[in-house]
Amino acid sequence: MPHTVEWKVHLYLFEDDGTTKARVVLDTPTTALTGHGSARCNPVDTDVPEIGDELAAGGALHDLGRPPAEAAGRDIDGMGALATGSGTRPASGWSR
Repeated sequence: MPHTVEWKVHLYLFEDDGTTKARVVLDTPTTALTGHGSARCNPVDTDVPEIGDELAAGGALHDLGRPPAEAAGRDIDGMGALATGSGTRPASGWSR
């Protein structure tokens, strides 16, 4: 059965007192999730704003990835399935 849905991601980067901060928002049809990241340039290094943006954005995206994966795990558990190889009940067909 075909399934198509659109989830929108908004990534915001800003400087605050020498620290690059990132906030990423994932909008789904049923919820909005937020992740945060930050980066600070070592005072002895050359300030390259793009590097701070990349590090902060990467941290925010990593932070954002946990809640959907955890929700999927709870949903799989709620179906009565165990992860492949973890018990005697039939394994779930879902994998990452």
